[in-house]
Amino acid sequence: MFYNLFQNKWKLIILIIALIISGAFMWYTNQLVSKLAEEERQKIQIWAEANKELQETPLTGEVSLYMFKIISENKTIPRILVDGKGKIINSMNLNPEKEEDPVYLAQELHLMKAQNEPIEIELSDNQKNYIYYKDSIFLTDLYYYPFLQFFIILLFLSVVYFAISISKKAEQNQLWVGMSKETAHQLGTPISSLLAWVELLKAREGDSTLVNEVGKDVNRLEKITERFSRIGSAPLLKEANICTVLKNASEYLRVRTSSRVVYIQRFPEDENVIAPINIELFEWVIENLWKNALDAMNNIGEIVVSVKQNGHSVYVDITDTGKGIPKSKFKSVFKPGFTTKVRGWGLGLSLAKRIIENYHKGKIYIRYSEIGRGTNFRIVLNKSKNNQITNNK
Repeated sequence: MFYNLFQNKWKLIILIIALIISGAFMWYTNQLVSKLAEEERQKIQIWAEANKELQETPLTGEVSLYMFKIISENKTIPRILVDGKGKIINSMNLNPEKEEDPVYLAQELHLMKAQNEPIEIELSDNQKNYIYYKDSIFLTDLYYYPFLQFFIILLFLSVVYFAISISKKAEQNQLWVGMSKETAHQLGTPISSLLAWVELLKAREGDSTLVNEVGKDVNRLEKITERFSRIGSAPLLKEANICTVLKNASEYLRVRTSSRVVYIQRFPEDENVIAPINIELFEWVIENLWKNALDAMNNIGEIVVSVKQNGHSVYVDITDTGKGIPKSKFKSVFKPGFTTKVRGWGLGLSLAKRIIENYHKGKIYIRYSEIGRGTNFRIVLNKSKNNQITNNK
């Protein structure tokens, strides 16, 4: 829990830093945009004065050339000059291929009116002209620049976070694999010894039910050891009858389950549902779900195991009548360390998800759950290509 809290704290810190940096850039850029916008307006006002002088005042050659230079050299700010009636007199710095198009000019004028207040030119004959303009391309680009910066910073932080997460996950996986293989190695010697003792008891006691059950438990330990030894290795998938596997997996657990638990199975009539699986690992998933159901019911209730299929998938549903799971926890239950039990590591469902999704390329999820009434876990497997039939889901 402390580790998860620490992780979430650092995620929040990274996000806050990103927001502060982006906010600072946006504030600074907006200040700069405001200053440049004011400068552009001053340039348009100078241009307006120069235009007025050229129209009304008889100027000398040098002054006229100077005024004309002011007007012609301003090539970055798009503008349109209109008379008092709104008729377009001329335009500058627009698309040269469309400047003769009245529709295009009307659209540009509409945009300019929405963006900036016009600059008024008072003429000597009590007439007025108006200059409409919009921000230069440079100013527009500068306005959107902080958003681009924010996106780049966010992308960079995302890549860093993803890289760190992948690195941590790989490290955790390596640790998990190492622990699993070491567990299998440590269990090997006492299990071999127990197998020898069981054979010795069989020879002495003959056909004893007690000895046979002990033998089953030892064989179970041997199977569990085999499972742990395979963690981290790509499992071999073989076509198997899902109904038969479920029967075998549940039979061992039923004998060791309280008589107050009712077990119900709902399989297709022919009980012939074939899918490529690793039997040992798939049985492990079923056992985890079964034990999870027993804990949820406090060993009193009903467990229903059903199998359905369609053209491409096999659906295995395990339903209990336990205490249920809140909808907000549907995804959390599959995370390592999540548990509601006083004792337990919270790895059962996480391991089940890993086996089904990573090794079998299937899906496992909570199909539905209701507090006080029970939960339904669904496993979706890819059906064997040689056995694709169409049934109702």
